[in-house]
Amino acid sequence: MSNSRPFSLRRSEIAVSPERLAMFGDAVFAIAITLLALDITVPEGLHDSEVPHALRELLPAIGAYLLSFAVIGVLWLSQHAMFRMVETVDRGLLYLYFALLAVVAALPFPTRLISEYGETAAATACYSGAIALSLVLLGAMHLRLLAAPSLAAPGTAPGELRTSVRRSVLQVLVFVTSIPLAFWSPGLAKYWWLLVIPVRALHRTPAPSGPATAEEQQP
Repeated sequence: MSNSRPFSLRRSEIAVSPERLAMFGDAVFAIAITLLALDITVPEGLHDSEVPHALRELLPAIGAYLLSFAVIGVLWLSQHAMFRMVETVDRGLLYLYFALLAVVAALPFPTRLISEYGETAAATACYSGAIALSLVLLGAMHLRLLAAPSLAAPGTAPGELRTSVRRSVLQVLVFVTSIPLAFWSPGLAKYWWLLVIPVRALHRTPAPSGPATAEEQQP
């Protein structure tokens, strides 16, 4: 990411460079992932015969950790891909990004819920809602770039942004529809989340191939 292209807030004296904004976001993502691992512990003072049972009891926590690690990792990669298409940040885009970071920083809470109460509808629905909200915010950032072309980096094709928005909408639908499903079967709702994999595979953002043509630049 280039350091020579600053982000400027319109109608404001505040300005932040891409490097500093990315560093701030990276720190939030790193802290969220670190907090996930803090819940993986065993009681102290166990006898040797009790250790295998304690490790088996950790399996739900480890599963929840791996799931959320993957989710946060995908969100981190997605937001960096989004910043590649940003030339200027206005207040709306910045607020959406801060909201996304707030949700990411809070993900250890629903992760702990699903590790301890994963068989309950409430915990499963809470986790689904948190992931759906993060995807809504990420999609809204792409939509903001599509609605305000002056914010996008030169050469960013509207078709690339539309693909990102469409992918976000479909992923949000997967997690939102899993919420009512969780109240019927929490286990089935978790398997429902796997639909995100084909959604992402079928709606990959095309790699940039140079400046957009005049026809591509039309919304």
